[in-house]
Amino acid sequence: MVIAQRILDIPFVRRSNALRSFVVAAWLGWQIESNWADPFLFAIYSIARPIAGVLILVVMYSVITNGALEQPIFAYIYLGNALYMLVGQVITGVSWVVIDDREHYRTMKQLHTTPLNHYTYLLGRGVARLIIGTISVLITIGFGIVAFKLPIVPAAIDWPLFIVSTGLGVICLATMGLILGALTMMMARHFWSLGEAVAGALYLFSGAIFPLETLPNWLRPLGYIFPVTYWLEVARRSLLGPNAAGFPTLTAFSNEGLIAILSGFAVVLSISSYYFYRWALHQAMEKGLIDMETGY
Repeated sequence: MVIAQRILDIPFVRRSNALRSFVVAAWLGWQIESNWADPFLFAIYSIARPIAGVLILVVMYSVITNGALEQPIFAYIYLGNALYMLVGQVITGVSWVVIDDREHYRTMKQLHTTPLNHYTYLLGRGVARLIIGTISVLITIGFGIVAFKLPIVPAAIDWPLFIVSTGLGVICLATMGLILGALTMMMARHFWSLGEAVAGALYLFSGAIFPLETLPNWLRPLGYIFPVTYWLEVARRSLLGPNAAGFPTLTAFSNEGLIAILSGFAVVLSISSYYFYRWALHQAMEKGLIDMETGY
């Protein structure tokens, strides 16, 4: 709480209800996510989980290609899978807060009677999952560099491109999670796997590990309407540089073009999520769903 308190003591943060709500929610989310086990066990879990997950992909790729791990396309696929960990963590991390507060801790009604900014509260609660996801991505990429000789050289990385694209990507993911959280507030049943279902579908339609060209013609356009597709492409380009032997899906787009598309998605989703959340909250209150407990 010491760090959170110091942030809260910053004058412009103290004067903003939205920022105060965000900081407190981020601290609360981290306590919930990290306190389920002792620090040593939590550290082992944080390291073993992403490595075990990526080894499944490596084994499948090795079987299909007869161990052609030196091919440039392997690094492209490996990074797509590694970066995609953020997608599930952020989208689910934000949307799951509604279920956690309503079903598990049963505090949603009390939260909505406090002077919190509930929109930024949900975003803040997702910060813990973002941190855990970032650690998993770093561990996975580091393991790939050491174990599989991924052609990633820190000095050759286009850091400005990577930072800007990832920042825009996280904004898109967080606002998508907020829209799902708003939907969850209005659902009386069958909402437990909503975040995971959307994250799983995006894994198929975002070009994370195979090009969109492999999909049927009638499904292929779906990949172009999700920001994850563009974020993964530009992030891989920034990390691999000349070694990025990418899928043919987005070769016609320049880095600047991809950033422009991501920026558009970020703006549209931010505005849409805010107004959709306000509408969904009103609907949930009108229908008495704000503090409903399903019991399963």
